[in-house]
Amino acid sequence: MALTSVGCSTGPAASAPTGPRPVTVFAAASLTAAFTEIAELAPSLDVTLNFDGSPTLVDQITSGAPADVLATADEASMQRATEAAIVAPDPTIFATNSGVLIVPKGNPAQVSGVDGSLDGTKLVVCARAVPCGATAHKIAEAAGVTLKPVSEEQKVTDVRGKVSSGEADAGIVFATDAQAAGDAVETIAVDPEKRFAARYPMTIVTEAKNPAAARAFIDLVLSEEGQAVLATHGFGAP
Repeated sequence: MALTSVGCSTGPAASAPTGPRPVTVFAAASLTAAFTEIAELAPSLDVTLNFDGSPTLVDQITSGAPADVLATADEASMQRATEAAIVAPDPTIFATNSGVLIVPKGNPAQVSGVDGSLDGTKLVVCARAVPCGATAHKIAEAAGVTLKPVSEEQKVTDVRGKVSSGEADAGIVFATDAQAAGDAVETIAVDPEKRFAARYPMTIVTEAKNPAAARAFIDLVLSEEGQAVLATHGFGAP
């Protein structure tokens, strides 16, 4: 579990009686770039970010990891957290995403889509329990294809990394990850009706040490400014 602190204080600490309010946010790996940017918009908050696969985040909090906010890339993981009573009920949907197929620049394996061209290639996807993995298998099932990955990862950024480095011939990730990879990958079109949009929920952790700051961060994500950042990184509206 890697924690990244995004300090947003402006000016010497001695110049103000109180500093930015701390808040720890556990968020799905696909939110890395967007949430890092959003955290920098909050001068009143000292945001510590922990990014990982959604099921892993739930496991971490269940095991006692200190967190104030949980944001997952699927409703199933959040439902598990709600049933375990580790988060507040009625989480808010704050963004959507969709699955796409990516290949390394130049498409050396000549993959044409989620079809027979994947046979014999080094395909990498997320594990089925991870949101990007569940989405990958839905896309394949809709296309009548059985995926035969050489590797199943625990977070979508690992799939993206293996494709962008050329270690894998193809991978199924979220549209935002394809965008984040830039020119290192090429995106192969997937039928819009078969992309299976994922809904991203967010809520306060039951044992949050900083509930007021947690609410402030959630409000920032839901604000016009926060939603604009998410849109810039390729996320759809909730």
